[in-house]
Amino acid sequence: MEVSTHTTSTLSRSNSRTSSNSELEKELIDLDISGGANNKSNTLKKRISSSRTPAKKAKRIRFFRNGDKFYPGSTIPVSVERYRSFDSLTEDLTRLLEDSVTLTGAIRAIYTLEGKKIEKVDDLEDGKCYVCSCNNEGFKRIDYNVSNTNTKNPNRLSRLIRPLSPVKNGGSNGSTPLKEIDSVVHPRIVTLIRNGVKPRKILRLLLNKRNSPTYEHVLTAITQCVKLDTGCVRKVFTVAGVPVQRLAQFFEEDDVFFAYGNERVGNNDFELEAEESKAIAAHRKTLRSSTTRTGPKPKMPVKSHNDTFVCVDESALNGGILPDSLPLELQAKYTLGSIVGDGNFAVVLKLKDKQNHTEYALKIIDKSKCAGKDHYLAAEIRVMKKLNHPYIIQLVHDIETMKNMYLVLELVRGGDLFDAITRVTRFSENQSKIMMKHLASAMAYMHSLSIVHRDIKPENLLVELDSDGNVVLLKLGDFGLACEVTEPLLSICGTPTYVAPEILMESGYGVKIDVWAAGIILYILLCGFPPFVSPDNQQEQLFDAILNGYFDFPAPYWNNIGDSVRDLIINMLQSDPELRFSSEDILDHPWLTSNIVDDTRDPNGYRIFSNHVY
Repeated sequence: MEVSTHTTSTLSRSNSRTSSNSELEKELIDLDISGGANNKSNTLKKRISSSRTPAKKAKRIRFFRNGDKFYPGSTIPVSVERYRSFDSLTEDLTRLLEDSVTLTGAIRAIYTLEGKKIEKVDDLEDGKCYVCSCNNEGFKRIDYNVSNTNTKNPNRLSRLIRPLSPVKNGGSNGSTPLKEIDSVVHPRIVTLIRNGVKPRKILRLLLNKRNSPTYEHVLTAITQCVKLDTGCVRKVFTVAGVPVQRLAQFFEEDDVFFAYGNERVGNNDFELEAEESKAIAAHRKTLRSSTTRTGPKPKMPVKSHNDTFVCVDESALNGGILPDSLPLELQAKYTLGSIVGDGNFAVVLKLKDKQNHTEYALKIIDKSKCAGKDHYLAAEIRVMKKLNHPYIIQLVHDIETMKNMYLVLELVRGGDLFDAITRVTRFSENQSKIMMKHLASAMAYMHSLSIVHRDIKPENLLVELDSDGNVVLLKLGDFGLACEVTEPLLSICGTPTYVAPEILMESGYGVKIDVWAAGIILYILLCGFPPFVSPDNQQEQLFDAILNGYFDFPAPYWNNIGDSVRDLIINMLQSDPELRFSSEDILDHPWLTSNIVDDTRDPNGYRIFSNHVY
């Protein structure tokens, strides 16, 4: 079986989000909730009431995020005139709530506080509270923050801002200031021992600044993970039996914790049975560096090309493309340059703006050779028009003719990362850190818009070099497989070396497949070959290795590489997407936030502490 770069199956495009300048957003932003807002409020009410005939008073509905007892909710106006379908309401709710809380996907269902599912807009009652659920999440029955209402004016619209957050605003009800969160909380996976009959259940949980900005948030996250029969987690202990009572204790050396409700703690509760110890050891991934690679050094895979589009006529590559063959709009504005990329499936040329002499890249796509793949072309252009980020290739202009599609793109002069790896074999930690910061920043931005790239690999990463040949900039390009994620995706696509296990299992996947691919790339940058390889160059063997999830840091190639970046790679290559770092977690990891390179190993690969070698 071959994992092709594309698949002919149709991708889900339903429930795409509305534009950020929608009517609802404008009205919410225009409304000033400070004391002197009467004139604006009256103007807004007149505009709302006069926008349609006959006028009906909109219901003021408060929406909570499913399972989040800390989110105070967002109040918005809802009317059948504004929302003529249930889907249009959920689209707006997705956009509004994702500015306030972390969503796992698009809003799909709305429930009453008692758990009854709402089927249509008319079922919503004025002044009531409801719960929004993403994807296929079931209703979570918790105590939502219903008491936090505006008693001065219960009908006033809430302003479209992020609610008071300990991460953004320096504290939550006076606890855990922002400075402490920044210095204490960092992404990490912890192991939880669920209180109960021995042998007890062993679970794992990813903690980060999104779910653990306060001690209370951590307890809530642990409660949702372990699901105690007695209800909420009230007490947490280390394996040594020390009570965990401060936020910082969750992010210190201990990473195994006992979770209890209000039940009494026994004297022998902290003694682990052999089966429990074995389960903990099996769950935890330590820094695996003791192996020594024998035989020939693994090689980089052969450079692949994007199979999305078939290249234009071969005569164009031999004799060049004539300027007068371009659309008049391009001829008037740009001077055509040389071909910079011929590949197998696309042709890319240089363009120069006639007025300011800025250089661009022109990608020409022959539409007649895109039979059956038109939706990929449409998706690529739609996605790129939504993206504007310093580490993402910018789409400047697109023109469609009867025969071709012309894309004017930002030009990056250093070539792609694959060629850079071929030249230098491996990069220093400092150089790798620069590139990973840029890639993680691009992914975090893209994922915040619910867009997944699905083909992150060195061939699709363009770099700029300084005069000494050092990488100073990395940009993500080629969005031929990118799409918006509104529900788990099932299409098998990508490039074998970088494909995530959940794609191979066909169990449904989301944006974290990009993180897996980035983890493969970071591993390659530091040693020159990928973590998962097939000894006989057989694809099935490669897939078995990826599904198994085991990899190591073999000597001598990893001897001088520090533990911090190894830890980051391990967390990016977690087989379970729930435990795998997000793109934001990558940016929060100490290896990227610290300016100090962890050069703490001698040439033989031993860990160094002070003047002692271990």
